[in-house]
Amino acid sequence: MELQSGARLFAQQYKALLLKNAILTWRHKRSAILQLFSSLFFIFLIFCIDKSVKSRFSFTTAYDNVFDPKEVVSPPIPSCEEKVYIRKPCFDFVWSGNGSARIRGIVSAIMRNNPGREIPSEKVKSFTTPDAVDVWLLSNPLRCPGALHLVEKNSTVISYGLQTNSTSVAKRGNYEDPTFKFQIPLQVAAEREIARFLLEDPNFDWVVRFKEFAHPATETFSTVGQAGPTFFLAIAMFGFVFQISSLVTEKELKLRQAMSIMGLYESAFWLSWLTWEALLTFLAALFTVLFGMLFQFNFFLHNSFAVLFLVFFLFQLNMLSFAFMISTFISKSSSATTVGFSIFIIGFLTQLVTTFGFPYARTYTKFYRTIWSLFPPNLLAKALDILGTATATPEDPGISWQSREGGLCTCMGSLSPPDYVIPDDEDVLAEETIVKQQAAEDNRDSSVAVQIHGLTKTYPGTTKIGCCKCTKTPPYHAVKGIWVNLAKDQLFCLLVRSSVGMSNIRRIIGVCPQFDVLWDALTSKEHLNLFASIKGLHPSLIKSVTEQSLAEVKLTNTAHVRAGSYSGGMKRRLSVAIALIGDPKMVFLDEPVNSCVQLCVQTTGMDPITRRHVWDIIENAKKRRAIVLTTHSMEEADILGDRIAIMAKGRLRCIGTSIRLKSRFGTGYIANVSFLGSNPGQTATDAEQDASWEEPKALLVKQFFKNRLDVDPKEENKSFLTFVIPRDKESLLTEFFTELQDRENELGITDIQLGLTTLEEVFLNIAKQAELESASAEATMVTLSLSSGTSIQIPKGSRFVGIPGTETADNPRGVMVEVYWEQDESGDLCISGHSLETPIPSNVYIPSDHSAPASLRNSRHQSGTIVGFAIDPKQITSR
Repeated sequence: MELQSGARLFAQQYKALLLKNAILTWRHKRSAILQLFSSLFFIFLIFCIDKSVKSRFSFTTAYDNVFDPKEVVSPPIPSCEEKVYIRKPCFDFVWSGNGSARIRGIVSAIMRNNPGREIPSEKVKSFTTPDAVDVWLLSNPLRCPGALHLVEKNSTVISYGLQTNSTSVAKRGNYEDPTFKFQIPLQVAAEREIARFLLEDPNFDWVVRFKEFAHPATETFSTVGQAGPTFFLAIAMFGFVFQISSLVTEKELKLRQAMSIMGLYESAFWLSWLTWEALLTFLAALFTVLFGMLFQFNFFLHNSFAVLFLVFFLFQLNMLSFAFMISTFISKSSSATTVGFSIFIIGFLTQLVTTFGFPYARTYTKFYRTIWSLFPPNLLAKALDILGTATATPEDPGISWQSREGGLCTCMGSLSPPDYVIPDDEDVLAEETIVKQQAAEDNRDSSVAVQIHGLTKTYPGTTKIGCCKCTKTPPYHAVKGIWVNLAKDQLFCLLVRSSVGMSNIRRIIGVCPQFDVLWDALTSKEHLNLFASIKGLHPSLIKSVTEQSLAEVKLTNTAHVRAGSYSGGMKRRLSVAIALIGDPKMVFLDEPVNSCVQLCVQTTGMDPITRRHVWDIIENAKKRRAIVLTTHSMEEADILGDRIAIMAKGRLRCIGTSIRLKSRFGTGYIANVSFLGSNPGQTATDAEQDASWEEPKALLVKQFFKNRLDVDPKEENKSFLTFVIPRDKESLLTEFFTELQDRENELGITDIQLGLTTLEEVFLNIAKQAELESASAEATMVTLSLSSGTSIQIPKGSRFVGIPGTETADNPRGVMVEVYWEQDESGDLCISGHSLETPIPSNVYIPSDHSAPASLRNSRHQSGTIVGFAIDPKQITSR
C-alpha cells in the first residue's frame, strides 16, 4: 500500500486534526458557549458600573458639555425636609421682627405666595430680635435651613438680612448647595414681598432666572476605558484556561506522543489548534463588540468597528499564543485553572500600573516599553485607555480606521493626524468653540456661508525600503485642524507663511488660484463662456452673464483679444472674473493682486490705479457670498479684510478685525510729531534759520517723550519725529497727549498724529512666536560663526548661548555670546550677528555635560561641529 507524504500528507493530517478539534468543541458545548458569550455577562457588569458612576456624579455637569444650560425661574422656598442633614420636626425658615405689624404682613405674604407651595404656619417660627434667633439656632441644631431678619427703619425703608448654613454637602449621590437651594429662594421671596408692600401693589412681580455657566466638559471619564481592562482580561481568561487545559490534556494522556509515533507533523498539530482556536477567538471578539454596541456605550458606538474588533481579536489571539507557550511548562491539566488564575491576578496588577502611565509615558525609555509589552494584558490596558479617552464625552468623535496611527507596516501605514493643540489666542479659541457648539447642536446659522470643521492637510514623508529595514521621514502637517465660520457678505483674509493653490472647484465654489490658469490661444470672452458652461449656467444666460462679467473687470474692449497678449494685470482680472462666474456662494482668492505684482514687476507691472480697481471688484463681490482671500500683502489684507486670520506652522494663531489684531498683537502706538518751518516753498536762508530754531525744539520734544513715557525716537529728521509707544503705556496717553497739545506753540509743533502699529508688524510678531515654538519643539539647530572663525551649532531662536570647551583659569565656567536675530519677509528667523564673547555669570545653570573641558569632545556631532547650549535669558537679565 502506497502512503502519502509531503504536502499531501500535511494537508490530510491538518484536516483530520481540525475535524477532531471541532468534534471536541461540540462535545463540550458548555465550555464553548462560556468562551463565546462570557463577554455578555462582563459587559453587563460594566454597564451597571457605568450607571452607578453616572448616578454618583449626577449632581455635577463637570463630565458634560453644557452648551445651553437650563434656566431655573424664581425658585420656591423648599420644604425643610428636603435638606440633606435635618432633624424633625423642622421649620422651613425662622424670622425676627415680629414686633412690627408691617413685617408680620410681609412674612405672611412670603408664606402665602411661595411659588407652587403655600408654607403652613407651623413650618415657620418667629422671634423678636436676631439675637433671640441665634440663641434658638444654637440650642436647636439641624432644625432649620435658614433665617430671615426684617427691620422696619421708617415708613419707606425696610431692610432684611439672611442666615443660612453655606456648607455644600454630597451624600449618597445627592449634592446640596445651600446658597442656591435655600438662601436665594428666601432672598427672592423677601425682596418680592417687601417691594409689593412698599409699592402698595400686590400684583407687582418680576422674573428671576438662574442659569449654569456654559462650559465644555472639564473632566472626562470612560467606564470602559477605566474598568474595561480587568473585565476584558477576564473574558479572555476563559478561552485561555480552556486552551491550556486541552493542550495539556493531550500531552498528559500521551495522545500527542502517540500521534507523533504514527508520523504526525508537529506543524500540522499546532496549525490545527491555531486555526480552530483563532476561529473561536474571532467569534468571541465579534460578539464582544456587538454586545458593547447593544448596551449603547460611546466607547463602542463612536470608535471604529474595525479598530475595536482588531483590538479584541488581536489581544485574544495574542493570549492564544501565550497559552501555547505556557502549555509547554505544565504537565497536569488540573494545574491549568491555577495557572490561569495566577496570570489573571498578575495581569490585573500590571494593568493598574499601565493605567497610571508606566511605561508608555514619554519619560520612560523604549527598553521599558518593549519589555512591558511582552505581556499581552498590558497592551490591552493601553489600547483601551486610548480608545476610552477618545470617547470620554458624547461629543468626542472616537478613533476611526482612517485616523489610526501607523499601520501593519510602519512604512506602508497611513498618516497619523496632527495632535490637537488648544489655541493660545482667545479669539481663535472662541471661534473654535462656537463652531464646535453649532456643529454638535446641528445649529445652522443663516448668516454663515461655510463652516470649516477641523480642517487638516498633511504631506507624507519620504520612505526608503531596504532589504532588511525601512526608514521614513516624518510627515509634515501643513494645516493642523481649523474650526472657523465664514460669514456671508464678508471677505475673510488669511495671511499665510507659504503659498497654497486652490484647485478643488465645485458648483457653489469659485476659485482664483495664485497663478493664472489660462489658455493663451483663447480670448477672455471664450474663457468666460467655457467656465459658464462648466458651472452649469443655462445656455440662454451665458451670453449676458459673460458680457456683464467682462464689464465688471473692464475687459469689454479686449473681449476678443487672446489672453496670451494680455498684461499681467489683465490676466489677473480675467482670473477673478472666472472665479465669480455663476454667482458662487463661496469664493477662494489666492493672492489675487500680490501674485500679479510678483509676476509682472519686470514687464508692465500693476499700477496703483489698476490694483485699486481689482480691490474694488473684490469689495463689490462680497455681496451675497463669502470670500476667503489668502495673501502675503499686509496692505491688501488691511484694506479688504472684514476679518483677518494669521496662520503659521499649520495653526490658526489669531483671528479678528484689523484694528483688534493691531491692538492685541502690535507693539503699541506710533506717534508722528511735525515741526514748524517744514514749508516746501521757503528759501534756503529761511530753512537754515528754521532749522537752527527747530533743533532745540526737537530736543525738548524728545526729552518730553523720554521723561513721561521713557521712549526714544524710532525715526527723526528736521521735519518730524516718530516714536513707538509700548502698549503698557496706554493708560498714560490721554494725559500725555493733552499736555503735549497744550504745549504745541511752546515746542514748535504743527501736527500730532497717533495710530496703531502696522499689520505687518503684527504678522511678524506672530510668525516669530510660531517660529520659536516650532524650533523649540523640533530642536532645530542653526550654525553660528564666531569672530574667532569657529562655527558652532546653536538652538534656533536662543538669545544667550554658552560655548563648550572654553573653560580657562580666568574663566572657569567658560564664555557665552548674545545672538541677535532678525526676520525675513515671511517671518523666518535668521542670525543677524552676535556680541563679543563674555564670561558666563556665576548664577547661570550649566548642564552637567558642559561643565568641564571634556565637554568640548562630548558636544560635537560626528562632523566635528561644536554644539552650544541655550541659557535662560531670565538668569542673565535678573542679575
